[in-house]
Amino acid sequence: MPLNGNATSGNAIANNPLGTNSQRVLTIGGLLLIAGGMLFGEIFAIFILHPNNARIGEAMYAASQLIPQGDVEGIFGHFQAIGGFLENRGTKVDAHSHAIHVGYIALLLAALQPWVNFSEDGKRRAAWFFVACGLGLPVSIFLIHYVGLAYSPVEHIGWASIMADLFGALLSLAVFLQFLGLWRHARSGERLDTGQGPGGGEQASRLLLAGGLLLLVWGFLYGAFYAAWLESGKAIPEVDILKSIVTNAASQNQELLGQDFAAYGKFQMYRAINVATHTHINEMGILLLLLSFAQRLLPYSDSARTRWAILAVAGGFLLPVGILLEIPYGVVGSVIADSAGFAVIASLVAMLLGLLRHIRSAGEGAP
Repeated sequence: MPLNGNATSGNAIANNPLGTNSQRVLTIGGLLLIAGGMLFGEIFAIFILHPNNARIGEAMYAASQLIPQGDVEGIFGHFQAIGGFLENRGTKVDAHSHAIHVGYIALLLAALQPWVNFSEDGKRRAAWFFVACGLGLPVSIFLIHYVGLAYSPVEHIGWASIMADLFGALLSLAVFLQFLGLWRHARSGERLDTGQGPGGGEQASRLLLAGGLLLLVWGFLYGAFYAAWLESGKAIPEVDILKSIVTNAASQNQELLGQDFAAYGKFQMYRAINVATHTHINEMGILLLLLSFAQRLLPYSDSARTRWAILAVAGGFLLPVGILLEIPYGVVGSVIADSAGFAVIASLVAMLLGLLRHIRSAGEGAP
């Protein structure tokens, strides 16, 4: 990878932000990863998460019925099934979150490319390396549940886990290369025109920046209040509910056991929804901030960029609100959350298609 000097001048970047291959690669790769991760999350929530939660509850109830008989093997079998359900859910959540978070880093690196002091060929190779590792990591995580330990050279680690760890290490190397380029620029003392910095001061950028900051403030406050509520003692500890389940199962008190499982299901619902709300508020805030930096890379008119920015901000706020509304309104809240998620995805896809169309037209117009 050539590392000798930055072949692109600051004025060239300012006049044509899409003139550097590394910015195109990282921006397109980041938008693909975020949109793909969000779409996967929508599908996972609808078709896997809710059925999985029902199966876990059924297995726990079946295990509790075997406690009076002392059927250790039967209880163990049900808990093994629960472990499989949890692994299935966990790998899907991890694949979803890793795709989105790697996409965030790609957008940030795209905004920082003018300050990466490599040759154009070196920056392009480093960008492709990052995107390739970023795609390989969530795919490997997704396959962990399905590949298992088949043909693995390690007793407790399957091939998919090995590949996920490998892609994670390579991704760290890819980020380190970008930091190396930034360090080379800092040592060079070169200054670039302020016009090619992130944001550009246009309306869409300001709208996304304001929306992102508001969401992050909301997310921090929400997390603080939720933590305070947990510490206040108003929430029944999970361990107390589980103790009550075991006690009433052993005494074969089916009425109280049913109440315990209802309380446990309610506890799990409240915790999952509050954690998801807090997480999605912060993630939408980070996404809007990064999109504000990327607006100067989009070959749209100011009105078009503002329109897609409004859609992204509206979806970013409605998504956590819809999740929170699942507590009092159930399916209605889910519909609002899913619709908001698809609105954000539509905004990301529109930005992606604009970039691809610009690259295609530039290629056709090239001599």
